[in-house]
Amino acid sequence: MIETEIKEAVREHYARAAAGDCCGGGCGCDKDAGTAAVEFLGVPSFGCGTPVEAAELRSGEIVLDLGSGRGLDAFRAAQRVGAQGRVIGVDMTPAMVALAREDAARFGLSQIEFRLGEIEHLPVAGASVDVVLSNCVLNLIPDKGRAFAEAFRVLRAGGRMVVSDMVRAEPRADGPIDPERWAACIDGAEPEWLYLQHIHCAGFADVKVLARGAGGVYSLTVASRKP
Repeated sequence: MIETEIKEAVREHYARAAAGDCCGGGCGCDKDAGTAAVEFLGVPSFGCGTPVEAAELRSGEIVLDLGSGRGLDAFRAAQRVGAQGRVIGVDMTPAMVALAREDAARFGLSQIEFRLGEIEHLPVAGASVDVVLSNCVLNLIPDKGRAFAEAFRVLRAGGRMVVSDMVRAEPRADGPIDPERWAACIDGAEPEWLYLQHIHCAGFADVKVLARGAGGVYSLTVASRKP
């Protein structure tokens, strides 16, 4: 399957999620929003980890959330950076961006901005953010090396990146790619060693695995920094 077909399958999958069809059974979908239900009532979680907590955000920082979806991690980040900070969410699904903007207004989080765009071509200036976050999104991107290169570009020197994502223990078996399995964070998941290699090759230093799940396809949380 070519890259454009994969992206269209993912976009359609999450457009259905925005319409209330959860996320088609993929990517850690939680209709009850889990522990976030008290903080942001009605905002579903599509993640597979807790990168906001792992990033140890500080007041006044500028944070970029890659694949922000309905905005739950962006909202959590906004609480931590406070009114003096700023959070930018980028997502390629128009319906997700629209709902996230509505919810940001509903919660009175004026320090958040949601932008429509692709992670491989971020609508964000270079060296302009302190922290990059992502939660169960980068596995959906065909060109993961390009995605990490963009994350590196927008970070300031000394900035840090924390991502939670789905990886696999072994390479995917040969055969046709199923667009729904890709959108459900299965076919797009790469072996852990290759995923970490993408981060190193993008230029990041101090790459550390903070949490690792179990199974053939499992969650991984990784921290790194821009020298």
